[in-house]
Amino acid sequence: MASVTLEKVRKDYGAVRVLHAVDLSIGDGEFVVLVGPSGCGKSTLLRMIAGLEEVSGGEIHIGERLVNDVAPKDRDIAMVFQSYALYPHMDVARNMGFSLMLRKEEKPAIEARVDGAAKRLGLDTYLQRLPRQLSGGQRQRVAMGRAIVRDPKVFLFDEPLSNLDAKLRVHMRAEIKALHQQLKTTSVYVTHDQIEAMTMADRIVVMHDGFVQQVGAPLDLYDRPTNVFVAGFIGSPGMNFLPATVKMDVGPVAVLADGQQLKLAEGLPLKDGTAVTVGLRPEHIRLAEEGALAGEVVVVEPLGLSTQFYVKLANQQICVFAMGRAGVQPGETVRLAADPASLHLFDKASGERIG
Repeated sequence: MASVTLEKVRKDYGAVRVLHAVDLSIGDGEFVVLVGPSGCGKSTLLRMIAGLEEVSGGEIHIGERLVNDVAPKDRDIAMVFQSYALYPHMDVARNMGFSLMLRKEEKPAIEARVDGAAKRLGLDTYLQRLPRQLSGGQRQRVAMGRAIVRDPKVFLFDEPLSNLDAKLRVHMRAEIKALHQQLKTTSVYVTHDQIEAMTMADRIVVMHDGFVQQVGAPLDLYDRPTNVFVAGFIGSPGMNFLPATVKMDVGPVAVLADGQQLKLAEGLPLKDGTAVTVGLRPEHIRLAEEGALAGEVVVVEPLGLSTQFYVKLANQQICVFAMGRAGVQPGETVRLAADPASLHLFDKASGERIG
């Protein structure tokens, strides 16, 4: 195991800069997830840690060792790809042990490591099968087993679950998390799926347009997003955003586009007339007969355990999440309320958090 440290890491393709002075410290044994939309630079950053992309500027350390100019095979890392990258003519055992064979390790040692990894991953009865005889989830476990037998200092995962169906992805992310808890190996995991990030990470790194937007524990990012982008990206269903103007003469309130008002928490650094964006998590909005907001129900999505419905409010559509069966119908006018302490306020111009 080893720590991973990035200091002012940049990546340029000609005149185009795709990563901007990334600083990141990943602790020994930590599971860190890089998350963001397509094109944000997360996979490029992972490939730079792996040595598959050259570093245009800055330094990458694995442990105490500067690895900018070290070949991938000499970095003591193991990578699991979105595509399983298995050798089709080799059975599971040979696929998992191939890297050890290239190192010219003794056959008994290779077999012992492969058997141990196979048992840990539930593959011990499949060692003689070819990749085409396995399901997608089993193939991904073989790819993980191939990484485990190398006993690397750092695991790198590049969207390993993207090719799996939704049910299998839920199962596999639990397996990867359990595996990390057993091995306690430093892991860097790339995904565009914020649910994977929330459920698996010790810390999340949110990226956008080559910049790191925020780094923190999953619930820290959920509870206190630093800007509108992080607030909208983390959480499912996503946060609702309502443009508003601050009015101070009757206590701090946010006046929405249709004139309706939301009471704001006391003590925020606000001035009368300030243009803001109010962020509301769907689960923090509740049905209330005396609620401050009124809107028309547009769509209702019953989920059994809960109900998700959409309301036309302040010239836009917002999502409301209610436990149980809400009993609302499309076309119905409902009144809604939200605790001032649950509101998130962002500066309208910069998108940065207020307070």
